[in-house]
Amino acid sequence: MQHLILFSEKEKQQLLKKRKGETKFGEHIQFIPKLTSIYDAIVDLDVDYVVFGIKEDIGVYGNFGQTGTYRAWEATLNILLNIQNNTFTNAKRVLILGHLDYSKQRETLLALNTSKKKERTKVRNFVEIIDKDVTNVVGSIVKAGKIPIIIGGGHNNAYGNIKGSALANNGRMNVVNFDAHSDFRAEEGRHSGNGFSYAYAEGFLKNYFIFGLHENYTSDTLLQTLKKVKSIKYNTYEAIDVRNELDFKSEMAYALDHVASKKFGIEIDCDAIKNIPSSAKTPSGFSVKKARQFVNYFGQHENASYLHICEAAPTKKTATKVGKLITYLITDFMRAHKN
Repeated sequence: MQHLILFSEKEKQQLLKKRKGETKFGEHIQFIPKLTSIYDAIVDLDVDYVVFGIKEDIGVYGNFGQTGTYRAWEATLNILLNIQNNTFTNAKRVLILGHLDYSKQRETLLALNTSKKKERTKVRNFVEIIDKDVTNVVGSIVKAGKIPIIIGGGHNNAYGNIKGSALANNGRMNVVNFDAHSDFRAEEGRHSGNGFSYAYAEGFLKNYFIFGLHENYTSDTLLQTLKKVKSIKYNTYEAIDVRNELDFKSEMAYALDHVASKKFGIEIDCDAIKNIPSSAKTPSGFSVKKARQFVNYFGQHENASYLHICEAAPTKKTATKVGKLITYLITDFMRAHKN
């Protein structure tokens, strides 16, 4: 794959911050020095999780969003590799594959004016290339019997996660999405706002639960669409955390009941978490604690088959904050899933 850059020993050593008397997570993870086929390289490896990044914000740009989501992968690696390796974090069960990189194309595409139809179409057409890469990587990991943990990029990448998993499992996927937005918008060309609608229309997504939809940012047209599709259910952030009409834990059980009958993906959009730098940062959203509880709860189920954390858009000043958040969510998922 031309866009896949493998994680290397050199990169690991550059990022590791060793301390006497301590053993860091990054000292024990596995990686692949050379690659011909992802499936062939990992199918016999004694690992449970394959972590990879997506360094792109092209899908976000195609959706008129704030760019910067391509930085989340590096922010995460800097923190993840340097947490402690102990009885709570079993790094030997983790392979860091590398990341999908679109830096050359990004410069050209983000110079286009998305208010102009022809230029917007060019951006959205390239998202389809990213779709194919993500589908290939996720599908290869799932087919090899491992669990993908996908970090970074826009929520356009949910499409590739769902399609890759569905193809590998020979059946439609269910998804629970912790998100302020449904990302079930019109099929108007691929972008970060319609990954789930495309996956549904093309027969890769079956049951879909949107957890914590923001009432101020969901159009009436979209609400009517969600109500018409019987396999889609949702709740709103306001009903849970503002008006207290719904109970957070009870709603998680309700959502799990909707998706747990078959393999399901866990999608975490950082737009849903209060004051986290993201493509649509919110001053009013779920706490980090609740996001972690969400990942822990759904990660415990045997049918939880992937974790995707997206839309975080760190700056140099906020990279550590974002890296720590994503690292907490990754380790929460792995701890939950092994129990």
